[in-house]
Amino acid sequence: MSTIGFVGLGIMGGPMAGHLVQAGHDVTGYDHSPAGVEKLKAAGGNAAGSAAEAVRDKDIVITMLPQDEHVRDVFGTVLEHAAPGTLYIDFSTVTPATSEWTAAEGKKKNLRVLDAPVSGGEPGAVNGTLSIMVGGAEADFDAAEAVFDAVGKTIALVGPNGAGQVVKAANQLVVGGIYALVSEAILLMENLGADAAKGLDVLAGGLAGSKILDLKRKSMLERSFQPGFRIDLHHKDMGIILAAARQAEVSIPMGALTAQLIAAARAMGHGSLDHSALLLVAEALSGKERA
Repeated sequence: MSTIGFVGLGIMGGPMAGHLVQAGHDVTGYDHSPAGVEKLKAAGGNAAGSAAEAVRDKDIVITMLPQDEHVRDVFGTVLEHAAPGTLYIDFSTVTPATSEWTAAEGKKKNLRVLDAPVSGGEPGAVNGTLSIMVGGAEADFDAAEAVFDAVGKTIALVGPNGAGQVVKAANQLVVGGIYALVSEAILLMENLGADAAKGLDVLAGGLAGSKILDLKRKSMLERSFQPGFRIDLHHKDMGIILAAARQAEVSIPMGALTAQLIAAARAMGHGSLDHSALLLVAEALSGKERA
């Protein structure tokens, strides 16, 4: 078992760190929020007073942070305080450019670097069933196996450093598009006299089936948008997707439209809701808002 420094104990990082403790690792965590640190302590982990204290003298350093600037800031601390040979795993969703930068800067300090963004939202983090898409060297991927097995279910090395972020962008592109189309399908059925609940059951069992229909059709019909993954975060991810498409000189018209719908949801005040709340945007565009 490894000594692990874990920075970022929020809605995703907290449960993930807890799973690592349960797997027998010696985990020391840090977060700006005392609540996250206290939860880790209650789960059997150790508290650090700073990011530097969390990463110093550890076999593995992990970050799970909201945005690129946070990763770049904390990685500066990692570069300064982590020992040569330390394995650094970034579970954050950021731009491929940031992951490529951490790999290049880490190499100068003899750090082994993996970008490993995840999919599955809060339920996946809580249940230890995340999908993990990893960019980096195969030897480093193999060295991280015990960490990935503790927090995830579907795990794949998808290419060199930065490739994990590319695949995560593709994931968010598809997820956003499916939510938008399911929202329109619900409105179509509800407003033309069909039983939308039974209709979605049929769709879920056919070629239109998806994990989103499996997990979210009931809550969407009930207009229950308790966040598993917030609109605010998906809005950030759509910015990453559009920038990546521009870099690759790839046209993604459906992705651009989805990005606008998610931006509209945020502008309408739904940023703190689950991304299935795209249904509220579809309703508003059709003049079908509910009281």
